[in-house]
Amino acid sequence: MTLDRRNFLKNTLAGVAVLAGGNRAVFASSSEKESISDKSSKAKLNLSFQEGIPPGKNLNEKFDFMEKHGVVGFEPGGRGLTKRIPEFKNALKGRNIKISAICAGFDGFILSSDPAIRKQCRDTMNEIIIAAGELESTGVIMVPAFNSQKPVMLHTQETRDFLCEQLNEMGNFAQQHGTTVILEPLNRKEAFYLRLVADAASICRDVNNPGIKCMGDFWHMTWEETSDMGAFISGGEYLQHVHVASRKRRSMPGEDGEADNYINGFKGLKMIGYDKYVSFECGAQGDRNVVVPAAVELLRKHWEKA
Repeated sequence: MTLDRRNFLKNTLAGVAVLAGGNRAVFASSSEKESISDKSSKAKLNLSFQEGIPPGKNLNEKFDFMEKHGVVGFEPGGRGLTKRIPEFKNALKGRNIKISAICAGFDGFILSSDPAIRKQCRDTMNEIIIAAGELESTGVIMVPAFNSQKPVMLHTQETRDFLCEQLNEMGNFAQQHGTTVILEPLNRKEAFYLRLVADAASICRDVNNPGIKCMGDFWHMTWEETSDMGAFISGGEYLQHVHVASRKRRSMPGEDGEADNYINGFKGLKMIGYDKYVSFECGAQGDRNVVVPAAVELLRKHWEKA
C-alpha cells in the first residue's frame, strides 16, 4: 500500500482540528462531567441594582420597582454608608431584597507611594467594611489604583507583593466583620494595574485569605478579555460579584443592540456554579420605566440560553 503523505497530513490535521474545536466535555471524565453538571445546577441569576438604576423618587419607590421585576439585590455606594445604615435597614424590612456588594466610596488608594494617602485608604475602607458587615453585604469593591491617581508605586513585583500584604490585613479585618474585600479589574484606560479577572484571581490565590475576593465587569471585559466565559472560569472560587452594562456605551443592557450578548459569560458563570449577584452598573439612553425592565428580561433570556 502506497502512503499518500499529503492526504495523510490533511486527514490527520483535520481530525486534530475537530477535536480541538469540539466541546471540552469530549475529553472530560465522567466524574468531571458530573462535577460540571453539579456546579451548573447550583448556579443562579440573582440580579442586583445600584441605587441610580431603578426609577423612583426615594428608596421605597425604587425597592417597589425592584420587587415588581424580581430584582433581589441592592448595591449602594460606600461613601457616607455608615450614616445611611438605618435608612437602608428600614427600607429593606419585609422585602425580598438584600444588600449585595458595596461599590467603593473610600478615599485615597492603597498603591500610593505616599504613606498618608495609603493610610487614608485603609482608614476609610475600614469604616465601609464595618458598615458592610452590619448590612450583611457580600463585600466592598476596591480598585488598587486608577490611572489618574498620583503618586503611585511602580508596577513591579515588589508592588504586587506589597499589595498582597495589605490585602491580607484587609481580608482579616473584613472576615472579622462577616464580609469581604472584592478586587475589581478595569479596562486599561481607567486602571492599567489590574485589568483581567485572571490577574485579580491570582492575587486572591496568593493572598490566600477568605476575606479577599474578585469580580468581573462585562463592560471592562469587553475591552480586555478574549473570552467572557474564560474570564469568569478563571475567577473560579474567588469570583464574588459581577457588574453588567451594555457593551458599547455602558448603558442599559440591550440598548446597544446585538453587541449586548451575555450568553458566553453566563455559560462561564454556570460552569463555576456562580450563585451571587449580577449587578447593574450603567446609564440609560431611554426611559428607565421601559429600558430597565427590558434589560432585566434580556439577561434572563440569555441566562436560559447559556
